[in-house]
Amino acid sequence: MTKRNLTGVLALGAAATLVLTGCGANDGGSDAADGGSGESCDTITLGFLPSWTDGLSTAYLLENRLEALGYDVEMETLTEAGPLYTGLAQGDVDIYPSAWPELTHASYMERYGDSIEDLGAYYDNAKLTIAVPSYVDIDSIEDLAGNADRFGGRIVGIEPGAGLTAQTQDSMIPAYGLEDEYELITSSTVAMTTELSNAVAAQEDIVVTSWRPFWANDAYDLKDLEDPKGAMGEPESLHFLGTEGFSARCAEAADLIGGIRLDDAEYGTLEDLVVNEYGEGREAEAIEAWLEQYPDVVPVDES
Repeated sequence: MTKRNLTGVLALGAAATLVLTGCGANDGGSDAADGGSGESCDTITLGFLPSWTDGLSTAYLLENRLEALGYDVEMETLTEAGPLYTGLAQGDVDIYPSAWPELTHASYMERYGDSIEDLGAYYDNAKLTIAVPSYVDIDSIEDLAGNADRFGGRIVGIEPGAGLTAQTQDSMIPAYGLEDEYELITSSTVAMTTELSNAVAAQEDIVVTSWRPFWANDAYDLKDLEDPKGAMGEPESLHFLGTEGFSARCAEAADLIGGIRLDDAEYGTLEDLVVNEYGEGREAEAIEAWLEQYPDVVPVDES
């Protein structure tokens, strides 16, 4: 497995050209799954954002299962969704292993969707939230109005290019009339969870942008604030996206990926093992432990 970091791509913007090696550009021999295109499918490139732990977890799950089928897998790490969708549309990244195309990433799909193939949804109850620790005595986003002093006038968010950030800034804040009381602070998922951890340790009030499924909800005992105006959107599905023509070139891989379905328990255990129990640098071990618990969820015929 090869792992490369493309953080520098961000300086080029969402329209940048990523210089990666993907399924359609490998120089190896023709694979039986290439659909007669003459393009090799020996190597499959997974593009993901490590700080977004849904994609982190499923990327390593796919790495394990695709390698069991005999593919070489390359892991491309980025820090923003825009360049990832650009690379996917250009065919430089083969798979985005945990996309939110129905709502959160809808703007990216509008721009790049004609060059992207939906390989299937693996989880059906994802949602964006505004959350507080359970000890905070408010229960609705409406209750944030008039209480800005308690939170320092801040909603602590994640990456500026995240769909969650746009939904919060462009929909939730104006819907509830919070423009004059709160500032949405953006930086990174890691920075948000660090600030959240510090606040919880001190039992201080804090409000954050969050989502489900997300390991931090349980780790910090977060409470989703009710959203009577529906400003954070309806629940959506998490999808595996491929570059255009992926299933024709890499039919065996596409069949495996398209058959993955995770329920709440399976998904929760996967993310907890990868992020918390094993942690950075031990993701492969976490996947092996998960497969021991759920051997029939993503079966591979290795004969």
